[in-house]
Amino acid sequence: MSEKKDHINNIFKYDSQWDDLFNNKRFINEFCSDVLEDYIQLQRWYGGKASALKYIGIEDFFKIEDENDLFYGVVLEVNFKEAFVQEYFMPIGLVKEKDYVDHNIIARIDLNGERGYLVDATLLESFRAQIFNKIVEGDKHKYNQVEYRRGRKCKDNAYKSSKFLNAEQSNTSIVFNDKYILKFFRRVYTDQNPDYEISKYLTNKGYFTNTPGYSGSITLRFSDKNIMTLALMQELIPNQGDAWEYFVNNIEKAYKKLAENNYNIKSLKILKKYKQISLNDIDPKLLQWFDKEIFEDVEKLALRTAEMHISLGMERINASFTPTPYTYDYTVWLKNRLMYMLDNRINLLENNIHKLDGMMLEMANDLLDNKKEVKKRFLDFDESKLKSERIRVHGDYHLGQVLVQNRDFYIIDFEGEPESTIRDRKVKQPPLKDVAGMFRSFNYAIYATIFNNLNQYNHSREELFHSAEVIYTNMVGVFLNTYIQKVQNNNLNIGYLKEIEFLLEYCLLEKAIYELGYELNARPRWSIIPLKGIVNILKHNKNE
Repeated sequence: MSEKKDHINNIFKYDSQWDDLFNNKRFINEFCSDVLEDYIQLQRWYGGKASALKYIGIEDFFKIEDENDLFYGVVLEVNFKEAFVQEYFMPIGLVKEKDYVDHNIIARIDLNGERGYLVDATLLESFRAQIFNKIVEGDKHKYNQVEYRRGRKCKDNAYKSSKFLNAEQSNTSIVFNDKYILKFFRRVYTDQNPDYEISKYLTNKGYFTNTPGYSGSITLRFSDKNIMTLALMQELIPNQGDAWEYFVNNIEKAYKKLAENNYNIKSLKILKKYKQISLNDIDPKLLQWFDKEIFEDVEKLALRTAEMHISLGMERINASFTPTPYTYDYTVWLKNRLMYMLDNRINLLENNIHKLDGMMLEMANDLLDNKKEVKKRFLDFDESKLKSERIRVHGDYHLGQVLVQNRDFYIIDFEGEPESTIRDRKVKQPPLKDVAGMFRSFNYAIYATIFNNLNQYNHSREELFHSAEVIYTNMVGVFLNTYIQKVQNNNLNIGYLKEIEFLLEYCLLEKAIYELGYELNARPRWSIIPLKGIVNILKHNKNE
């Protein structure tokens, strides 16, 4: 453990000034090997903890300065023994007193006899103020290599205040002037970040307003074609939390009511798969204990989802956003990706099968017995039979990516699936992929409520699972009824009903297989939820 703290206990001495330190080769070598290799693995935003670090290099650095202060923006290249590379962004400052950063230092340093501390610059208000003022200045050509852009929704002209948003882990978010939220992307890519790209597009289009408006950004430009998005600033949406907490809380209240009363759950019917229903069609017996307001919220969320997709599908000039038909090349890309993912999940499941028991083990064996069926389902994708179009989508759409404000919903975080490459995240997909992601999230919210509170309910597990499917199929039915009507009235081509159902089913299975990998790695106890989703999809198809 003491070795891990060498970068803090040692004093690194150099015959350099702060303004030319990054031109000192000995500093670069020692900073990368003796300091960063320990420091980076302790950071919440570092995504390589599950892999074996080989070495760290500095891909690029640039100065961030005004008349008072100098900081460095540093792009790190992290190389792993498994033969892949990740890039990270770290802004770095120098302070004389570690009290400035609550003793959270990167290294002790001595420059020509003057001692100080290297720190993450985001911890310093002087850095945060400088960054904000450069963005609102809005002169993207003023600074060599770095473009500070002011967005359409930025109304302020000067820095007033800043504070951290503690919820973030993979990025660092800062609230400015109580009006804007700036997200520093820690894991960076030599390409435009999809979150920046889509936020800017939606704001400039102006049709979809239930998302934070684009207010500014910071981009590192290596050449005309090679750029890297370092930060995105958006409007701060006042909210009461995310939709996951909101829905789970309301579903828990409904199940508490169910536990206190002896309702006949078995008398409730599970709806036919993907049957569309209006709020008035919901069985009154279900509404005795499951609040109608939850379905009203589902309807509102469906409307906002539809509006998002309509906006993403209305472009006719910018090729990055124009709707596109299904092609042979897309099918090859899709199948290769899904075969790789499926093989990975099956191997992961086989390697962890000894950790599972009871119903989870039963479902895991069911999946392993049916892996050829899953493979067949994925390979059955035939672009020649599809008449709908692909568009840019959210890509990682679930209740946690939605903010709640006065029973309305605001969609955030368009970065895409964390496991996917930056190029894959930008591939145009069926909008129903997002819908499937939200349906899986509904499913999670219902089953998480049941599994987390099993001992508190009087009903049998069989009855509770029956109630879960009743609720889920009603939520899906209400959502589809609103969503399909809205997008079709606005000429977004999602296909006819048979095609809609095929794409939904395909994307639901893909999403559940994807989730299984995440749960087995991060939360094995939760693996039962994607496993149940996969088994249900396969079982329904056998019954049809």
